[in-house]
Amino acid sequence: MTELSPTERTMLASIDAAPMLDQVLAWSAINTGTRNLEGLAHQAQILATAFAALPGNITLENAAPVETVAPDGQTIAQAHGQHLVLRVRPQANRRLILTGHMDTVFAPDHAFQTTRWLDDETLNGPGVADMKGGIAVMLCALTAFERSPAASGVGYDVLINSDEETGSLSSAPLIAQLAAGKAAALTFEPSALPDGTLAGARAGSGNYSIVIHGRSAHAGRNPHDGRNAIVAAAWLVLRLTELAGPEITINPAKIEGGSANNVVPDLAIVRFNIRPRAEPAAAQFARALPDAVAQMAQKYDVHAHINGGISRPPKPMTEPAERLFELVRDCGASLGQTIGWQSTGGVCDGNNIAACGVPVVDTMGVRGGKIHSADEFLIVPSLGERAQLAALVLHRFSGGE
Repeated sequence: MTELSPTERTMLASIDAAPMLDQVLAWSAINTGTRNLEGLAHQAQILATAFAALPGNITLENAAPVETVAPDGQTIAQAHGQHLVLRVRPQANRRLILTGHMDTVFAPDHAFQTTRWLDDETLNGPGVADMKGGIAVMLCALTAFERSPAASGVGYDVLINSDEETGSLSSAPLIAQLAAGKAAALTFEPSALPDGTLAGARAGSGNYSIVIHGRSAHAGRNPHDGRNAIVAAAWLVLRLTELAGPEITINPAKIEGGSANNVVPDLAIVRFNIRPRAEPAAAQFARALPDAVAQMAQKYDVHAHINGGISRPPKPMTEPAERLFELVRDCGASLGQTIGWQSTGGVCDGNNIAACGVPVVDTMGVRGGKIHSADEFLIVPSLGERAQLAALVLHRFSGGE
């Protein structure tokens, strides 16, 4: 353990948890479900004002084009909100990237819209942990870091995107652009466990929609003239489950299509998610899927096409990543915080950043739990704890004591 230096003590003394809690309460009152473009625009403006306290230039970047498969099988454009970018000292030789997301999984018509205290230290509310609490931690840590003499020698980019909860499809090009050439990255997702454990290696993730076109016919008079797309879809789902194994999970999530009971259905859409633990498993699935779809098409005399793919590459624990995790652990020890990490099947923008060859710790946000549910909670003392941890990591990574 490295003792805190006088400079570090001065820097960390500036961290006040009370304003962070106020921010979390105010920001969680704004619905920012990924499809709520009005709410996201409101949140983006508020965040732009808050982050203007830091040096640098703030822009709101338009979303990259994204297409999705509609229930009728047609490919349509999917609108997304803008992404906030702050660029600080872009000419510095050593630069970092810090990321977060403003969107949540809760739509405007979801019942979960308000916060409540579960006890003196635990706040329940939409996005309080995932990750409006993390954004507050990031802002506070950067504000404290700017008080460090080491800050003047490094630059950093901050990205807060609006589509992380749906795979960051509209921000993926921006993530890749900003991550390029960075020395390291911190992402402020909540901790993997309520005790503060970090997520280490991560599986990858891919979302697919297989559109199947059969032939309509009367179910009683001439069913033999039809080609049942639902039956073909059912066969494909069972075939997909056979492709799963220890290195990859496959979750068939939905079959859409069909019509009246007396009509042979001529359309079905199979939607599913895969989680490869490593790149070889992802590559093997990429080869196997077209073969499975072709077998289905031949067996049931239907036509099909594949939409989607891997949006989050697997994130292994590389040597540079291990060194960054060890720095975080050592900084935690200096603060009296025990920091560990474990592998997880969950994914986030850390997957995308790691795919650019940049070491990343992607659970620097608050301690909490039960995210993506109405039981989501934030352990409020972790606001100050994690802000101190992130500020100290930034200071020491940048050449401080």
